[in-house]
Amino acid sequence: MTDPAEPVAARGTRKPVTNYGSGRTALLDAAVRVVARGGLRGLTYRAVAEEAGVTHGLVVHHFGSRDALIEEAVDHAFRSSLDVSALDTGAERTEDFAVGLGNMVAAGPDLQAFQYELLLESRRRPELMPHLRALYDEYFETARRDLSRILSRPVDRGLSRLVFAALEGLVLHQLVFGEQEVTEEALWELRGLLERLVVEGEGGGSVGG
Repeated sequence: MTDPAEPVAARGTRKPVTNYGSGRTALLDAAVRVVARGGLRGLTYRAVAEEAGVTHGLVVHHFGSRDALIEEAVDHAFRSSLDVSALDTGAERTEDFAVGLGNMVAAGPDLQAFQYELLLESRRRPELMPHLRALYDEYFETARRDLSRILSRPVDRGLSRLVFAALEGLVLHQLVFGEQEVTEEALWELRGLLERLVVEGEGGGSVGG
């Protein structure tokens, strides 16, 4: 008797598995890749089964409904995103801020693309907003915490959101255009602006109004 969690290699038109792991996590990783390529509307049992190299019935067995599949894929992507985030690295110097951002995008483009697909889809599906808001609140707080540590003073919401928006824009541009070297150049400029804030703060200036 075969294990129902065993990937099916090349059965009919099904493509072989390429070391994507096994079990529920592998199915969720496959779901992220499906959404990254074709949007949330393309997330179906059949698409996930084809991507993971398993039977359609196995996906049904694990998730029971498409809504459950979507919800668990969203939660899985959020947890994975926070685990690999280039923020909250403990950096205390401007030159270390957001180090690894370009590499993070290059190493996991599907995960980043999934989030942008979710941003767009949440405008049409309000039930996704709590998940999205939870993730981005964590991002916003992490950016604020990083900046406060680097600048050695409290940082308000406006400044932290501005810096985060710059980082998110760089991620999106790298996803679309590639050009990781441009990401690194932009980060160098951003760190230079932050260094100016450090110097101004040491001279008694205020940060963020």
